[in-house]
Amino acid sequence: MSSAVGPGLARLQVVGAAVLFSTGGAAVKATELDGWQVAGLRAGIAALFLVLAAPVARRGWSLRQVPISLAFGAALLLFVLANKLTTAANTIFLVSASPLYVLLLSPWLLQEHLRRREVVMLVLIAAGMGLFLLAPEASQATAPEPATGNWLAVASGLAWALTVIGIRFLSRERPDGVGTPGGGSMPAVVLGNALVFAVCLPRIAELSAMTSKDALVLLFLGVIQIGVAYMLLTAAMRRLPAIEASLLLMAEPVLSPIWAWWLHGEAVAALALAGGALILAATALPAVYEAWRP
Repeated sequence: MSSAVGPGLARLQVVGAAVLFSTGGAAVKATELDGWQVAGLRAGIAALFLVLAAPVARRGWSLRQVPISLAFGAALLLFVLANKLTTAANTIFLVSASPLYVLLLSPWLLQEHLRRREVVMLVLIAAGMGLFLLAPEASQATAPEPATGNWLAVASGLAWALTVIGIRFLSRERPDGVGTPGGGSMPAVVLGNALVFAVCLPRIAELSAMTSKDALVLLFLGVIQIGVAYMLLTAAMRRLPAIEASLLLMAEPVLSPIWAWWLHGEAVAALALAGGALILAATALPAVYEAWRP
């Protein structure tokens, strides 16, 4: 009985984390603060919350985590800046293309070579990204500069890919290190958020006033959308295979455009949806194959 309850609870935790992650785009658009201020305050609140609420965030610190934290911090900052300029759908779908960069960089950085099905995945993701970046898209109130925002989202996806590669490298080098669930990954998350706060501090210092709505949105982003979500995911990964977790996390890119449409009336171009569908299919199919192969 207990063995069945464990994975069941872990699945709920991963789904809960995905739902919370998915609210990021809509929440970022709900505040009048600029992208640098939102990113910095969100990150500062998240870092403080995790240090206070998660014991695992207070141990296992190492200089080896610094490169990972830099890449993770860049992904966080670029994600917020992209969401301020383009649609939540474009942002999350282009960030979800990060496996493309992992596949391209792994042979060089990890000496892990491509398999045939991964080449198909690479082609599908590249085609999906092409639909985003080549198709013209009109600006709207919540996405005033979609072309610039799209490229920032691409950069965020690249930074996230470097984060994944760094975690993979250190976990392979030290099995009890950064890559293990509940190990050094949480300190890297805290440090990455702290770095974003430090980088954005000059822009935060320019704030003369903040509305109660802005304060509530920032608390939600820092405590719930990052803090609680990462605590749920870390706890779940102790009991759930990575393949199954990756499939459940696909709820994030599915839900993110829905939140933005529901809360802000944000429209998504047909070509963007088609590109997103290609990217989601490309990232989900390998995990489905691994889960169901005999």
